Amino acid sequence: MSHDTTPRSDDAGYLIRGASLLGGAPTDLLVRGGVIAALGPEAGRDAGTEAVTIEADGLVALPGMVDLHTHLREPGREDAETVETGSRAAALGGFTAIHAMANSSPVADTAGVVEQVYRLGLASGWVEVRPVGAVTVGLGGERLAELGAMAESRAGVRVFSDDGICVHDPVLMRRALEYVKAFDGVIAQHAQEPRLTEGAQMNEGDVSAVLGLTGWPAVAEESIIARDVLLAQHVGSRLHVCHVSTAGSVEIIRWAKARGIDVTAEVTPHHLLLTDELVRSYDPVYKVNPPLRTSDDVHALRAALADGTIDVVGTDHAPHPSEHKECEWAQAAMGMTGLETALSVVQHAMVETGLLDWDGFARVTSVTPARIGSLAHQGRPLAVGEPANLILVDPAARWTVDPSTMATKGRNSPFRGLELPGRVRATFFGGHPTVLDGSLATPRPTAHSATHGEQTGAQGDLQGGLQGGEAPAWNI
Repeated sequence: MSHDTTPRSDDAGYLIRGASLLGGAPTDLLVRGGVIAALGPEAGRDAGTEAVTIEADGLVALPGMVDLHTHLREPGREDAETVETGSRAAALGGFTAIHAMANSSPVADTAGVVEQVYRLGLASGWVEVRPVGAVTVGLGGERLAELGAMAESRAGVRVFSDDGICVHDPVLMRRALEYVKAFDGVIAQHAQEPRLTEGAQMNEGDVSAVLGLTGWPAVAEESIIARDVLLAQHVGSRLHVCHVSTAGSVEIIRWAKARGIDVTAEVTPHHLLLTDELVRSYDPVYKVNPPLRTSDDVHALRAALADGTIDVVGTDHAPHPSEHKECEWAQAAMGMTGLETALSVVQHAMVETGLLDWDGFARVTSVTPARIGSLAHQGRPLAVGEPANLILVDPAARWTVDPSTMATKGRNSPFRGLELPGRVRATFFGGHPTVLDGSLATPRPTAHSATHGEQTGAQGDLQGGLQGGEAPAWNI
């Protein structure tokens, strides 16, 4: 990709020449005023002399990716990640919107904390940052958090999750589903029966038996999903299942959808590619919750993503300080980074295998997650008048993963040293190029990055609303 580097304002526009829309025929796009202003021959005619020209021969144009499952760690664990560093990583990975999980310190269980994260996202300007609210106070699983107040806050929270900890009390889960129904919210469940996973270190199976490590059985995930889809059916509310990892879970979700239950599900890139055989190395980079499963599970997850049983890819990007990973297996934190490798892994596992084309890729990484997260301006078609949240991808590129060069603070990538296909060459967030030639450009100006009609306040009191409380569980 090449472009005219003469600095001009976004108002002049960007003429993208020869990009393949969703893998189709090459065409020209004109981005101006935050939208796709023209397509085809009209794009060149309407561009004028001031527009920046971007030569995109061989590149695929896709809607900006949307992540329903990102751990930004701020407030409280800025040693692992911040909204700024995580947003930079997201932009480089091809994302234009991410959902920040609630297990910060303090927990995002009040309007004040979610508004703080929201404002930090506005001030950063690399991507749209949407806070996820906690389901229970302090992730404690004992009483509901301020769901309504978070929904009515400036952050406009619509996704709620205690991710990292299962909402294991069925009465509390039912009440949460009932509560969010009033404002079309969704409960995103971390499906893990705690009594069945006490002391678990990896997937329960042949490898755990050989290694002598306490196993995390598939039924611990499947039993919670089975319970929760029935609760969602009873209440008539929306349920989203985080990081599905087993073939049995796929069958339960398939059954629930066949009955018309309003359930959606996600799979992580690492569960689409890696298996528990890697744990034989005792390298803690492969320690994650839910754990890496078997090759049979991987194939079932891929097939389910292809046929729509699993709706979306969610990264579960979980950065950790090096001291939490570079230690003995038993003491290591659970979690892997994923924002900057997600596109490549999904291309490798799903597109290059023929399970998805680029239109299908957009469905599972952008269109559907935007719908689940109620993001009206994300995941839109690449059509005239639509918001210019889009990316340009070089599908023929090959690169070797080197965590030390990444924008995220986390170095715990399970793909380190692996050669992967596909690189993001440009990311446009609201018509502004945050990434050009595969490198960070500039953030979208704060004054123009607000949603819900906000134009000020991002530079205000970013500490407002912080409250005390117990630090959440850290092993995600």
